[in-house]
Amino acid sequence: MSASEGKTEAEIILGSFHGGRSGILKLRNNVGKDSVILDGNSGDIILANADCAEDFDFCGPDKIEPGTVVVIEGEGNMIMSTKAYDKRVAGVVSGAGGYKPGIILDKMGSKENRRPVALMGKVYCKVDADPSPIEVGDLLTTSSKAGYAMKAVDQFKAFGAIIGKALNSLNQGQGLIPILVTLQ
Repeated sequence: MSASEGKTEAEIILGSFHGGRSGILKLRNNVGKDSVILDGNSGDIILANADCAEDFDFCGPDKIEPGTVVVIEGEGNMIMSTKAYDKRVAGVVSGAGGYKPGIILDKMGSKENRRPVALMGKVYCKVDADPSPIEVGDLLTTSSKAGYAMKAVDQFKAFGAIIGKALNSLNQGQGLIPILVTLQ
């Protein structure tokens, strides 16, 4: 009789305790990919997704799509950014491209116009390279193009208005690139 005979998949994963070894708990998504791993050996919690986001209420009737740069409107509500070097910058709406939120704080399913905003970590972001080409490592700020980030070239204006760092480059035009959200 094998160790796994007659046990469910969950029991096999949790059953790593036999033989004096600590356990590992794996949660899988609907296609069988490990999405959350709790490792009893190292004490690590491993999440398959990329950013730490928090749900916020959004003002206005517009459905703001993932990758959009947002700013604080008032009373904790968010709106799409519309001006360059905006010190009210809050982050980027999570879920664009291949990066999905790893953690979502303040999730309330009862409210309609709430979206997860990446506060730190990797996220795909709409960028505008027309004002200045964007290179890997460039600091990014809000752009005058609604919902987009741009390269921060004026250090004085950028103070307090930084969204993060570019993880990819874009020479011209608008696009969606991965960034590291590091609000400053």
